Amino acid sequence: ARDLLQRSRVDIVLLDLNMSHVPGMELLQICLKTSPDTLAVIMTGNANVESSVEALRLGAWDYLPKPFTATHLQVLLGRARHIIASKKVHAKEDRKLQSEFGHSKTLTLLGRSPAFVNAIRLAEKVARTDASVFLTGESGSGKEVFAQFIHHHSRRVDGQMVAVNCAALPETLLESEMFGHVKGSFTGAVRDKPGLLETANGGTFFLDELTEMTQPVQAKLLRVIQDGIVRRVGSESMDAKVDVRFVAATNRDPREAVDEGVLRKDLYYRLSVVPIHIPPLRERVEDIPVLAEHFMEVYWRKHREKGAEIPTFTKEAIQSLNARHWAGNVRELQNVIEHAVVLLDPGQVIQPDDLPQLDGSHASPAGNGNGKSWLGLAEHLDGEYHKVRERIIAEFELQYLSSLIGRAGANMSRAAKMAGVDRTTLYRLMDKHGLQRDMVIRSADQAAAGAGDPPLSQQQSEWRIRGNTSV
Repeated sequence: ARDLLQRSRVDIVLLDLNMSHVPGMELLQICLKTSPDTLAVIMTGNANVESSVEALRLGAWDYLPKPFTATHLQVLLGRARHIIASKKVHAKEDRKLQSEFGHSKTLTLLGRSPAFVNAIRLAEKVARTDASVFLTGESGSGKEVFAQFIHHHSRRVDGQMVAVNCAALPETLLESEMFGHVKGSFTGAVRDKPGLLETANGGTFFLDELTEMTQPVQAKLLRVIQDGIVRRVGSESMDAKVDVRFVAATNRDPREAVDEGVLRKDLYYRLSVVPIHIPPLRERVEDIPVLAEHFMEVYWRKHREKGAEIPTFTKEAIQSLNARHWAGNVRELQNVIEHAVVLLDPGQVIQPDDLPQLDGSHASPAGNGNGKSWLGLAEHLDGEYHKVRERIIAEFELQYLSSLIGRAGANMSRAAKMAGVDRTTLYRLMDKHGLQRDMVIRSADQAAAGAGDPPLSQQQSEWRIRGNTSV
């Protein structure tokens, strides 16, 4: 037993206190020195206070006096087994977080720029409370990572963190997923189904892209936040009472969304007890080398053989990364490094040309490489910051919608899929700019006529005829 414990890791050990060759206390110390997480149960027929205190002081998990029943032993081992299994689950989750996000409960978010460090400190402070948090920041800046960070530093870490993307689901499906439904409430509801809010009871509920949620669902969510009462779709009574900590996120200004009537004011103030803004990667350039080296290590372990030497960045390669605009933020950097890992050789010294140009250029936001201003940006720069920003965003939205709907042949379902948003989001943006599908088709027809292509309206008609024939 002594030799076995010195060379092997054991989950649970049953030790008699009095043995002829090696004392139980000595084996206990050997066991815990080799494997501190082992649960050791001391058994003895000569139970006394002194021996029990000494055993527990040395690290024994429990103390079992003889004689004991089989039921007593079964219950004790069941408890031990549950503790071991829970530790393994949490260790697996930590490893997953480390590989996916570069942090776990014991690690911090990667970054040293002042704005990012301030955001981390605020997240650490609020994590220890149950206050609702509202995260803002551009797409890919790390809002979900911050939500994970807050959950894993909170008192609710033993509960689940459940995330729902409000932009990815249509209204009816989002409502059913969040609140659950009762049997027969709609076609296909063949049984009662609890929602994600009930799943998150005792944990954290993360609402990503909250401003994409429709007003009726927002009103129902507000009731849960205020009273903790969940009413499933199709139910006329209270189905569950939940205790959930809410973390919301959006890539737009939530106050603008409130002013535009997209986000309910009362819901915003309920969720924005502590607002945290996550700066875009281009505003934290000093963090790019740290993140690049971290992603290089993570993806090298993922894609390459164990022991293969990790490539290193030259000063010029880092300067090349720092010069990029990073419209996709940390997610884009992550993608660039993973792409590079697949093509690099072990131990290679990385030069600027070894880094993929996934965005097409090193361009700064003001240029597109042809000497022309993106969206005529230079023409918009005169004026107050917020007004200039509104004009640029409005022009971008208008041009993007026109291009998107034209490429989708005025098929809104296809356009929503291409844009990666819900149809209601597109309709809302079209209403905002007074844009109608007929206007887009006429505009595309004029452009197509100039290029010698058949008009979009004609293409659309031909598509419909082909579709009906195939059906």
